[in-house]
Amino acid sequence: MIDRGARELARLRRIGLDDDALSLFGFGLDSFVEVISGVGIWHMIRRIRRAPESDPDRFETTALRITGSAFYILSAGLVVTGLLNLYRGQRPETTFWGIVIALVSISAMWLLIHFKTKVGRKLRSEAILADANCSRVCLWLSWVLLIASAGYELTGFGGIDAVGAIVIAILSFHEGREAFEKASGESCPCGTCGAD
Repeated sequence: MIDRGARELARLRRIGLDDDALSLFGFGLDSFVEVISGVGIWHMIRRIRRAPESDPDRFETTALRITGSAFYILSAGLVVTGLLNLYRGQRPETTFWGIVIALVSISAMWLLIHFKTKVGRKLRSEAILADANCSRVCLWLSWVLLIASAGYELTGFGGIDAVGAIVIAILSFHEGREAFEKASGESCPCGTCGAD
């Protein structure tokens, strides 16, 4: 699972960097965040299975912190690359792969969010619900990738995908903060945590 995710990340990153498409690079970075979040959930479930008498809240807190950290990594990477691309006036060479990958990802992420949320609510697991939110950010990023790619094709304005990536970074930062608040026992300030 981890090797496949790393290979996919490298492939998407290569496509994004070769085409100078920030939205594709950001999508590759988001894939990395998904892998980190998934590893945190997998590790939590594995530890609970090995030691069912241990404190599951401790494992859940660790998984929430891993997910929150992954969101912060995504946010920082997108802001830095977005600002650099805006400063340099960088324009993607092609947006074809961005459109294709975005359409496939939108379908897949919607299904993942639905089932992760369903399982998270059934198990009453804040960590799995946080992982569903991680997938939700990937869905938003897929929409941004689609809008940026199509927008560039229609307008020729190269800054569209950089601006979109910065918007996603803001949303990712919010999700990271929410995961850390849940880990520390604070309630969700917006009242929508784990909502569809």
